[in-house]
Amino acid sequence: MPRPRSDDKRAAIMAAATRIIAVQGLGAATAAIAKEAGVSNGSLFTYFDTKADLLNQLYLELKGEMGAAALGGLPVADARTQMLHMWSRWMDWATANPRKRRALAQLQVSDEITASTHESASRTMAGIGGILERSRANGPMRDVPAALVFTLCNALAEATIDYIIGDPDRADEHKQSGFDALWRMIG
Repeated sequence: MPRPRSDDKRAAIMAAATRIIAVQGLGAATAAIAKEAGVSNGSLFTYFDTKADLLNQLYLELKGEMGAAALGGLPVADARTQMLHMWSRWMDWATANPRKRRALAQLQVSDEITASTHESASRTMAGIGGILERSRANGPMRDVPAALVFTLCNALAEATIDYIIGDPDRADEHKQSGFDALWRMIG
């Protein structure tokens, strides 16, 4: 009879995978992840069928956490106000969770992340996408493919996050400057 799975052990594996991937990259051995989590390598595969399964589930978890942070407390307001709220919360999440940000960036471009996982992540982020679409509906980027607009927004966000991390005393100023550039681009 197989052992019952523990939510705590699964969470420990996910947290360890985040830390190890952030430092060692996607080529990190599952044995290193298991050791960091305090479980045997065999136990890791009780929770995840393959390393690719672990990476896909980690990607979904991190995208969901980031999206929930960005949308948390979203005001009922015009698109610009909602976009500023999301932007600020996204910056706060990323700067408070540098390892998660690094791991997510690596997972985002990994060939191990399946098309269905990317689609599922997109559904998770639909609220953000909807606000972005409303924000650009009458702006200069209205006829540009949505995927390009999302990529440009992400690049601007990453640059802003890097400045916030490099100059935390001026975090609010950098956050606002990044948003102002974003809004000029899409609004």
